[in-house]
Amino acid sequence: MSLFKARDWWSTVLGEKEEFDQGCLCLADIDNTGNGQDKIIVGSFMGYLRIFNPHPVKTGDGTQAEDLLLEVHLRDPILQVEVGKFVSGTEMLHLAVLHSRKLCVYSISGTLGNVEHGNQYQIKLMYEHNLQRTACNMTYGSFGGVKGRDLICIQSMDGMLMVFEQESYAFGRFLPGSLLPGPLAYSSRTDSFITVSSCRQVESYKYQVLAFATDADKRQETEQQKLGSGKRLVVDWTLNIGEQALDICIVSFNQSASSVFVLGERNFFCLKDNGQIRFMKKLDCSPSCFLPYCSVSEGTTNTLIGNHNNMLHIYQDVTLKWATQLPHIPVAVRVGCLHDLKGVIVTLSDDGHLQCSYLGTDPSLFQAPKVESRELHYDELDTELKELQKIIKDVNKSQGIWPMTEREDDLKVSAMVSPNFDSVSQATDVEVGTDLVPSVTVKVTLQNRLALQKAKLSVYVQPPLVLTCDQFTFEFMAPEMSRTVSFSVYLKGSYTPPQLEGNAVVSYSRPSGIPRVIQCKFRLPLKLICLPGQPSKTASHKLTIDTNKSPVSLLSLFPGFANQSEDDQVNVMGFHFLGGSRVTLLASKTSQRYRIQSEQFEDLWLITNELIIRLQEYFEKQGIKDFACSFSGSMPLQEYFELIDHHFELRINGEKLEELLSERAVQFRAIQRRLLTRFKDKTPAPLQHLDTLLDGTYKQVIALADAVEENQDNLFQSFAKLRSATQLVILLIGLWQKLSPDQVAILEAAFLPLQQDTQELVRTHKPAVVTAIIIDKSVVLGRSHMAIMFSKGWEETVDAAISHLLKTCLSKSSKEQALNLSSQLNMPKDTSRLKKHITLLCDRLAKGGRLCLSTDAAAPQTMVLPGGCTTIPESDLEERSIEQDSAELFTNHKHLIVETPMPEVSPLQGVSE
Repeated sequence: MSLFKARDWWSTVLGEKEEFDQGCLCLADIDNTGNGQDKIIVGSFMGYLRIFNPHPVKTGDGTQAEDLLLEVHLRDPILQVEVGKFVSGTEMLHLAVLHSRKLCVYSISGTLGNVEHGNQYQIKLMYEHNLQRTACNMTYGSFGGVKGRDLICIQSMDGMLMVFEQESYAFGRFLPGSLLPGPLAYSSRTDSFITVSSCRQVESYKYQVLAFATDADKRQETEQQKLGSGKRLVVDWTLNIGEQALDICIVSFNQSASSVFVLGERNFFCLKDNGQIRFMKKLDCSPSCFLPYCSVSEGTTNTLIGNHNNMLHIYQDVTLKWATQLPHIPVAVRVGCLHDLKGVIVTLSDDGHLQCSYLGTDPSLFQAPKVESRELHYDELDTELKELQKIIKDVNKSQGIWPMTEREDDLKVSAMVSPNFDSVSQATDVEVGTDLVPSVTVKVTLQNRLALQKAKLSVYVQPPLVLTCDQFTFEFMAPEMSRTVSFSVYLKGSYTPPQLEGNAVVSYSRPSGIPRVIQCKFRLPLKLICLPGQPSKTASHKLTIDTNKSPVSLLSLFPGFANQSEDDQVNVMGFHFLGGSRVTLLASKTSQRYRIQSEQFEDLWLITNELIIRLQEYFEKQGIKDFACSFSGSMPLQEYFELIDHHFELRINGEKLEELLSERAVQFRAIQRRLLTRFKDKTPAPLQHLDTLLDGTYKQVIALADAVEENQDNLFQSFAKLRSATQLVILLIGLWQKLSPDQVAILEAAFLPLQQDTQELVRTHKPAVVTAIIIDKSVVLGRSHMAIMFSKGWEETVDAAISHLLKTCLSKSSKEQALNLSSQLNMPKDTSRLKKHITLLCDRLAKGGRLCLSTDAAAPQTMVLPGGCTTIPESDLEERSIEQDSAELFTNHKHLIVETPMPEVSPLQGVSE
């Protein structure tokens, strides 16, 4: 520990990522207590004004809550703060705050507190001046010898001095030959302003000369002085110092003498009142700030100079008396009386480190504590060592690529959806055509067992459902702590979402540093996107669901959608989606069937899924466990294929529009180059209608860009409808063939590999190459056991996945099971191949095929998979052979097989812990 290090008396860090400069620090008794105790006033470029009154319990303490007297955000950047007698009619101290386009004067007052919270401080705006020019800095003083009040002079960026006599504007004068503003100070003894011009010379202007000079309404002051009335603005004296100045300060020894101190980039100068050099000192390091003050020795002046080497030098005239080390580079330094401690040095860095320190040599010594001596029990040490080795061995076994779930989780996440709508809907900027779009509140609660840092909660719902807030960050969570966040969900778009299920995913790191992810799913109410509607007797699309139990009253299944007609029919119910479509649900009175019908095929999905879920919940409450649903009708593949064709057509149109847009952009840049060449030519040539061609091409580029954006919106909506129809087809196939949840999950992984439809790869290193396949029940995307770790178009991705299923578990023979993992996914010419494979998949399932995965990681690829189906007889509907160049997506391994490093899995995709 160095004896010459500044002794830290009190310190704090202001804000986060804020910036400060030399004018942002001021010390004064701003609340006018009269006890001689200074307060620290700090303003930042972010607009925050803070006032501190440090009261450290012991030396070196950080800031306490009661040390901050006032903090207010003034919105505009604060360039400089000063304290003086700025209000007429009183000699109380007030605070002047300089913004770039405004000067504000505030009154700071304190109210005596009656409780332990302490005194209360308020800030009140006394007056303000709006500036016509951008301000640089300011100075104040008793200009012209006035008594009992201070006037303010502001220097603008273009070299104009604006003088304000408290609440009124006095005059403005341009400094002759001013190019860049410099530091500004006022000398009360000579009644003059001193600055450093861009010519690197110190200049002094008398206040009387400025007051009687020609008014500076315009910059052309030279012509006005020749032709108009008024005196010419002349400089009192100048001194060339040969370098740019950082700051100017004026110190008076007595009434008969004062000194002008100028801090340059390499030297600091001490000048007499008439501009003669009293002394100068060449500095060894680049200075950052300085503060002259009267010395205890008569006729000498002490100067604090901070530099960029984190040092603070104390000079007595030109003699270095002390050097002390600071923890930061100071941009402003002041000396004041804080808490009855005189001579406290206050420094401020450009990033907000505020420190109060003093000079001294008291060492900070550290003594190591005595080590407790105890007897060694070797038997106990051996037992403890074996237990630790066992723990280490168990941890190494359990920690694989993916963290395993422990008996007691570090963090528990639960979500609760409010049963009622928000009293005031949070839906803003909606595109739905109804008058009022409801919103519902969701509360997510986090309960942690251990201390966690920077836990991040991400919430995801299916578009067009949107959240008022989808990201939450918890910097620190103490052990056994519970945190709850709330947000609202509402429908924004004019179409139906493919799912009402949301995901809340929390990512955090254990104290050992192991990253963890845990998720919680919640289900949104159907009434959020659907209203009771009038049933329709006719519809284009119908589905019939069979059950093995007696029909249940629809009023008990959907209590919030009861028909309000006089003859309440319990076997029919209408649903009206906020997007405009309608769905009708009928329950048979004689048989155990339910019919769902609608004008749009994809709209059947949500009501059908909701019906099955509510039937299962209803019979579970009754204690009936053998309830089952089935589907015996024909698979609606033709309606499904129409949605696929429409989605693929939009993809084709998007590529054509983007290609046209690229061509027009190239043409636009070529015309620009030709025009630029013509304009630069010294011998002008006719434009030959290039300007007309440029204008026409620009309009085409704008029109094509709008068309691309509109096509992308249509493609997004089409993909949402396609997802709804795909989930309906998967549900019907599962009910038709009575598939197990694992088999349904395989279908979901094959038909729904993408969360969004895009042509861009997601975090892969080799474009369009299948690099990783995860087949593991501990790693699930949604409920799928197979995950595709890339993002290509839906058609080629699903076609490759179905081709893999047809060549593995649904293959006719072992010859079809040869895999080729080097194939690439390319956009097909049409959808005929995909539709043929989907038809073939349904046909093979109808012939007795079953979906399954291999559990033997070492099984050869050319053998029949264990647990797979037996050979299925040939059918006229089947293809003789499936093309060998189809993209292979899945392996029969239980573990990960990669060509390149495995891409990250986004928490929003629902990776289970």
